[in-house]
Amino acid sequence: MARSRSHNLYRSDREGSMSRDSSRRAPAAARGEPHRPAQPPTDHALHELTLLSCTLFDTPDESEILRLAMDHIAAIGPYSAEAGYLEADGDLVPSPRNRKNHALAVGRRVRELAGQDGPVTVPGRPRGRALGLRGLEGLHGYLVVTSRSRPTEAQRFLLATLVRHTAAALSVAVAHRRRREAVLELDRLREERATLQRQLIAVVAELAYRRTVHARMAKVAASGDAEEAVTHALHGLTGLPALVEDRFGRLRSWAGPSRPDPYPEPDPVRQDELLNAVGREAGPARIKDRLITLVRPHGEILGTLALVDPHGEADEHTVLALEQAATSLAPELAHLRNLAEVELRLHRELADDLLAGTDETSAYARSEAVGHDLHRNHYIVVVQWSDRTDDSFAQTVGRAASAVGMRSLLTRRGENVVLLADERPHARALYDALTLETGTPSGTIGVSARCDSPDDIPQRYQEAQRALEVRRHSRKRYGTTFFDELGLYRILGPGNDYRELEAFVREWLGRLIDYDARHNSAMTETLARYFDCGGNYDETAASLAIHRSTLRYRLQRIRDISGNDLANVEDRLNLQVATRVWKIVLGGSG
Repeated sequence: MARSRSHNLYRSDREGSMSRDSSRRAPAAARGEPHRPAQPPTDHALHELTLLSCTLFDTPDESEILRLAMDHIAAIGPYSAEAGYLEADGDLVPSPRNRKNHALAVGRRVRELAGQDGPVTVPGRPRGRALGLRGLEGLHGYLVVTSRSRPTEAQRFLLATLVRHTAAALSVAVAHRRRREAVLELDRLREERATLQRQLIAVVAELAYRRTVHARMAKVAASGDAEEAVTHALHGLTGLPALVEDRFGRLRSWAGPSRPDPYPEPDPVRQDELLNAVGREAGPARIKDRLITLVRPHGEILGTLALVDPHGEADEHTVLALEQAATSLAPELAHLRNLAEVELRLHRELADDLLAGTDETSAYARSEAVGHDLHRNHYIVVVQWSDRTDDSFAQTVGRAASAVGMRSLLTRRGENVVLLADERPHARALYDALTLETGTPSGTIGVSARCDSPDDIPQRYQEAQRALEVRRHSRKRYGTTFFDELGLYRILGPGNDYRELEAFVREWLGRLIDYDARHNSAMTETLARYFDCGGNYDETAASLAIHRSTLRYRLQRIRDISGNDLANVEDRLNLQVATRVWKIVLGGSG
């Protein structure tokens, strides 16, 4: 109805104009002027509106469409574009071209219209009206227009046409925008789907890898030889050399190429620094060319599991395999540690009883139960190290003894560690190993004479203590001292008994005494008289009532039989003391 009304008004206006034009043209014809066809004043505006319509429909941007419409309003009548609004997410967004001095009042009124056309009061402007830009999808926005004078029906028609074309252009632009957004959203969804598919594939692959690792480690746990099995399994999973070290840095197992030979001895200080550095990390830590994780069930460090990775090839799968391998290894190391503690406790109890004295039958049975051959000859070894008196040092001594090939029972006595070794220790091997373990040479070791039966062990323990004390009070207090090499020092100091004196005499004079017994000779007496006479040949020969040449012969035979050199100061002193003890303490008996 509005459209027909506008059309009728437009037609009546046109007819009125034509009648007025004809009244004006008559006089002109009478004056003989040439006839010109009449052109309605709205034709130019209609032409411009047609061009604008083409431009609006070619413009994809909604803000630009609104701007073009606002710019063209003044060309179709006594109109002025006061404000423009575009609908966005349920709200009306003002155009940047809106007049600032009345933006709030106009904007509030336009929102109150709720999508309908209606009058708007614009301060200082007459005849304000808000015209809705509506399409099939609904409201696209508003044009707020004022009129300086009352517009003609044709001008109102042109304004309505402009509004419709602008709304239609906005509908097209919105449709294009939504289509673009839909395409972009579709692309985004496709990319998101592709990403999710890739993630799903990665998760499936990771789960498959985890299952493989778990299955491999479960098989390892059931194999028995956990350390070797774990390192070989880890090497197979990662392709990198794998190794297990104890908490002190000593190699326990290696799988893969490039194993150092010999394996470097650990530095205790650096090993502690390494354990602290790895312990501060939430997972495996990279230390130089190794990826290291701690094996520590219940918080106690039992060792380290590492991968040799000089080129930084380890990825998250490598880390997963390393962590799972450490988890599988922890119970086995804890079990071995518990077994070692039980074995150590049994060894200590047996060693303590042997040192205190126990019956042989029980001693042999118990030693067999713990896997130690007590039937072999034994040596008692007493170890003392400065500032090292705790159980950890006893463990250190045990490791050092094992490292140098000593089979032994071990226990602690006060500040000393005591070993019952089944063979004579090397002169420096144990001392050197402990120096390396502790990082300091400030230690003393005393070794007894040979022990032939369990009954001798308490006495031999005293000998080892004597050897240690002699060494501690000597000029070179650090090192190893053997009791059977003490010579005169064996019978010095408190606590000596008849057996010890007799053993000293037998060590130095035993061969001569036995020779005299077999041949009814007097070689031992000759040597004692020689020392009593201060080594004077004439006095000795006279006291024995023999010729000087006979004495010379006997002294040479004494050298041959005893194996001692009378010219050697140490041998001469020990032989002289032994002859004195033989004559005074033992009464010159064999």
